[in-house]
Formats: sequence, structure tokens, C-alpha cells
Amino acid sequence: MAQPTTRSEFKEWCLRKLGKPVIEINVDQDQVDDRVDEALSYYWDYHFDGTERTFLKHMITEDDKVNGYITVPENIIGVIKLFPIGSSITAGSGMFNVQYQFVLQNMHDMVNYNLSNFYMSMANLQLMEELLVGAQPIRYNRHINKLHIDTDWAALAVGSYVVAEAYSVVDPNTYADVWKDRWLQNYSAAKIKYQWGTNLTKFNGMTLPGNIQFNGEQILNDALTEITKLEEEMITSYSLPVTDLIG
Repeated sequence: MAQPTTRSEFKEWCLRKLGKPVIEINVDQDQVDDRVDEALSYYWDYHFDGTERTFLKHMITEDDKVNGYITVPENIIGVIKLFPIGSSITAGSGMFNVQYQFVLQNMHDMVNYNLSNFYMSMANLQLMEELLVGAQPIRYNRHINKLHIDTDWAALAVGSYVVAEAYSVVDPNTYADVWKDRWLQNYSAAKIKYQWGTNLTKFNGMTLPGNIQFNGEQILNDALTEITKLEEEMITSYSLPVTDLIG
């Protein structure tokens, strides 16, 4: 059969991987949904294809000014930085923009020579802004869905916009190719297999007609081995390297 493109097809694909319909997979549909959600959560947290960089634009309201924060959508799992609010060294429009004035005064040199002077000057201006002004302090927790901006909210006008650089999850309900991800398929099947083994361990020692016995412990251990191997594969092959912090 073709690769799954919906959640229901994905669940059936995982169950067929475990042996359905040749053998009965002793798991409830709610348990299958839980394990798929668990696999997706791990996928979003660690896989480099599980999230995408985006820019969150929000129009300030009177409630935002009273609260001191803006409400962030559920699909946002991290906020990196906030674009400058208000005036800055390099801000401005038209003839009052620093870049405009620099280019206006040095157009002849820039056309006939290299741009090293321009690049170094703009880098110096950005450094001055970082040292004298600094980045806008923000606080965000993905489980609260509130972006706190530590600024003078009274100076912000209702109707103006703030723009933040953020990371959002790649929703498989919107982007069906997620269901085709090989690692996610194998990990979800292993999670369902672990649930299957857990269910069968409740019947250890029970003998069925024909002197057949359940072996839930073996299924459980096999699933645990597969899960451990796949999580190691995720960290070594599919996760972005951790950025070093120098204090």
C-alpha cells in the first residue's frame, strides 16, 4: 500500500507493521492515539524537521498593555528574539535612516571601490547598539503560551506591531508528508508495540486452548530495545547539535 498521508492511515500502517491483520494486536484505539501523540511530541522536540523557523507578528491591544504580555499560539514551542521596538541607532525612515545617509554621502566610493568601509561601518553601528541599548528582554515558556516583554508598555501604541523570531511545530494535519517520515513511523510502531507488550503482561501464566501462552514480557523487551535504539538514532543522526554557551 502507499505511504500514509492522514492520521488514520498512519495508525493502520503502524498496526500492519506489527502484524495486523495476520495476528491480533491487543491495543485499544485510544491507546494507539496516545502512543502516536507521544511519538509526535518526541519528534517535535528533537528532530530537525519537526519544527520550522517562523516570524510571529502580533498587533498590540489594550489588554496586552494591561497584562504586560502577548498570547502566543499553541503551535509555537520557542521564541528566540524580538525585533527592536521603537527607535534605535540604525532605525528611521527616509532621509533620517542611517543607512540612507551613509549611502548618500559615499555613493561614489561605493560604486567605484569595494564595500568594506560600508560593511565595517554598519557592523560598528550594530555593535554600538548592542552595547548601549542591548537586546529587548523577553520571557517565554511553551507550556504557558505567554510572551512577556520587559519594556515600558505605556510607550507602545495600541495598533502597532511587534515581531518575534520563533519556532513552530510542523503539524502533520497541515503537512501530510510528516506521516511519511521513516523515523516517526518506526518510533510510533515501537511505542504501540510497547503498549501491546504492557497489556499482555497482565496475562502472564495464562494458558489458552491448545496449550498456548501469552509472552508479553518478550514483546515488551523487544519494544524497549527498539525504542532505545531509535532514540539514540534521533540524537546522533536527526537532532541539531547543541549550541555552546560561553559565559
